[in-house]
Amino acid sequence: MGLITGLMTFLFGDGRNVVAETAEVFRENAEKGAVRAADARSDSLQQFAAEFVQARQGLFDRLVDGLNRLPRPMLALGTIWLFVLAMQKPDEFARGMAGLALVPEPLWWLMGAIVSFYFGARHQAKGQEFQRAVVQSLVLAQHLAPPHAPLSAVDTSATQPNAALAEWQNGQ
Repeated sequence: MGLITGLMTFLFGDGRNVVAETAEVFRENAEKGAVRAADARSDSLQQFAAEFVQARQGLFDRLVDGLNRLPRPMLALGTIWLFVLAMQKPDEFARGMAGLALVPEPLWWLMGAIVSFYFGARHQAKGQEFQRAVVQSLVLAQHLAPPHAPLSAVDTSATQPNAALAEWQNGQ
């Protein structure tokens, strides 16, 4: 009997912490899992809030930004409209294409340059806005983040030279 009791104590602990020592190997501690989930939600919400902190724009800025969003959808819908026009009214489509054929090539180059500069400038402006937002988010996230561990608490064993690796490299 004492042998079985000793074996059970060895395998499952002394009976006081069976859950902590044995059951948690097979099943997650619900309370600790809930704490981790709450921390993850809190961290993600803080990050989400930091990403979208922006100064409010005035009415004119929002209006111009809205107008700047129109050309791409208008170009896409206009192209689809040309396909529909070609199927519904082929004679009008043929007249329109004949008119486009009369446009001189330098005017096409000018049109291409204008469209390229428009979209290039818009791309650059949006890229700079995005970079500013990223920097603001990082600054805000640094203020919201918990303080880091002091340097004295950091494990410095990783900075020690690896004797086995040095020996292996010398042997090569």
